[in-house]
Amino acid sequence: MKEVTKMPAQEHKQRLLSLDTLRGFDMFWIIGGGALIEGLAKCFPTAWLKLFAEQMEHATWAGFHFEDLIFPLFMFISGVTIPIAVLSKLEKGSSKNEVILKNAKRMLLLISLGIIFNGILRNGFSNARYASVLGQIGISYFIATLIVIYTKSVKTQLFWLFGLLVGYAIVQLMIPVPGVGAGILTPSGCINGYIDQLFLPGRLAYGADAEMVTGNGVFDALGLLCIISATGVTLMGYFAGRILLQKDSAPKKKLRILVAIGVGLIVLALCISPFYPIIKKCWTTTYNLFSGGISFLLIALFYLIIDVWGYKKWTLFFRVIGTNSLFIYLIVVGNLLNMSSTTTSLIGWIVNPLDVNTGQLVMVIGNITLAWLLLYFMYKKNILIKV
Repeated sequence: MKEVTKMPAQEHKQRLLSLDTLRGFDMFWIIGGGALIEGLAKCFPTAWLKLFAEQMEHATWAGFHFEDLIFPLFMFISGVTIPIAVLSKLEKGSSKNEVILKNAKRMLLLISLGIIFNGILRNGFSNARYASVLGQIGISYFIATLIVIYTKSVKTQLFWLFGLLVGYAIVQLMIPVPGVGAGILTPSGCINGYIDQLFLPGRLAYGADAEMVTGNGVFDALGLLCIISATGVTLMGYFAGRILLQKDSAPKKKLRILVAIGVGLIVLALCISPFYPIIKKCWTTTYNLFSGGISFLLIALFYLIIDVWGYKKWTLFFRVIGTNSLFIYLIVVGNLLNMSSTTTSLIGWIVNPLDVNTGQLVMVIGNITLAWLLLYFMYKKNILIKV
């Protein structure tokens, strides 16, 4: 079950504001930010809005759009919390087994919620899809915490990160797929699909053209190998968290390190990409490096503005979303509550007389507003839903 708690006032204030704000910024695009930009582009078809709207859709296969950043950024942010949520418990006297057991339960719950989110209770077990966003978050986070808990030095942890990224690249580029060959990074040719077809039960969600399919596809963008790859992004976030929590380092030094790592990862990914493309749907190592680099720059930017410069008032809108990210994901994306129906009930009289594009834009704004007000109520009551 999801855990519903009331945060003590002191804990509420001590949460890392830059982290909650960045998480809320990330979730904003999931709960309607992307649809808002697309709606604005239809109503006001300027060149820059059209360009921005194009970024609100995933790259078909190779390449990178802003939309391709949202999921790995969330994985990165979850990694940032590991020093807070895991190491701090060990320092306070919790045993390794206790921490691991708690995270294992969290992983199993997220896997279960992900399968339910995919519609198994609605559509039945026949041809169900078992891979899910929530499942990938839970498994990757669990693996990352195991690495952190059972390694004694940062050097060893870096070795694990290097091993995951390089090992994954070797698997994708050098291990041949029967009947296809090695390094064929296409939806039907990459080794991800071959592994998924062998070992992942249920329906695979993507077809040979990399688009979602209603029937059984040839691979799954949230498949088995992708979980291993996503663990690398989570570990990147862990290192960012360690940097941010270093008490003996000045803020400017932390910022320099975060920015240097971010720029370095982006440059490395771009240098490698001509022969090892940036592909979100099969989580290539170059994709991890590129999205991880941007994530380092974003956490540095939010840390600079909020925690160093002290500009905090503007963060409320995103913090309200970020403190209950799982809840709003299940409500809006998982459609556990029909937000659109509720919005229509409230503002349908405004929308109905409008033209199609304007009406859709007003509905998107209404959905975002309704979701935010619900979260704001929970925020003011210090209600936190987590696993």
